[in-house]
Amino acid sequence: MKFDELDARLRVFETAHDHCVLPGIHIVARLDGRNFTRLTKETRKFQAPFDVQFRDYMTGTTSHLMDCGFRVIYGYTESDEISLLFHPSEDTFARKVRKYTSILAGEASAKFSLLIGDLACFDCRLSQLPRVEDVVDYFQWRHEDAHRNALNAHCYWALRKQGSSVEEATSRLVGMSVADKNELLFQHGINFNDLPNWQKRGVGVYWEEVEKPGWNPVTQTQVVAKRRRLKVDLDLPMHDMYGEFVLEILKRAETISCGR
Repeated sequence: MKFDELDARLRVFETAHDHCVLPGIHIVARLDGRNFTRLTKETRKFQAPFDVQFRDYMTGTTSHLMDCGFRVIYGYTESDEISLLFHPSEDTFARKVRKYTSILAGEASAKFSLLIGDLACFDCRLSQLPRVEDVVDYFQWRHEDAHRNALNAHCYWALRKQGSSVEEATSRLVGMSVADKNELLFQHGINFNDLPNWQKRGVGVYWEEVEKPGWNPVTQTQVVAKRRRLKVDLDLPMHDMYGEFVLEILKRAETISCGR
């Protein structure tokens, strides 16, 4: 059989189940670290419950994903996960799901591995969201997850450092209210409200426009050039204000795409 015939026949098996995100649907990718408990507790032994170096590895990986060939307008990271919001008009690879998930997982795994100096792996999935409201709800969902995880983690490690076993600390927190958890921390000398915001809310990464002095060689004059750079935000707003923050990023992206 000639190569062209063989190629045409077998390529069908690769592409027969290719799914593409429909135009007009918002795309959000979520990446999770695989076996990161072992990586962070046994291999590297980062400080618990939160470690600045690990945070910087995650924000560095998020920043890399925002500039690796896709038009990503907002990145959010908490714990060992990353969420990416794509530009509404993103059409790279004809919006093929397998391309996005495989490339993003590969890029994240490679970047994080280089940063930590050890093998690390991420998986990736896509959320296909039909409405702007769904996009805002998605990020508020992950934002709230960060807050709950932070409260639970600080309570757990406060008990562990006091001498409780894994089973004792875990069982004590089961069914405990938010107020009781805050009181538990207070009894251990920790005011949850005073903890760094990045621990309680996660970290945002987004594009901002800055002005830089430049030189026009044609007119031989100094000019002000506008440049785009990534901003890492360790102090994200809370609750409804965070939803408005995400909505503003989305609106700004849509305005730019319309050339206004």
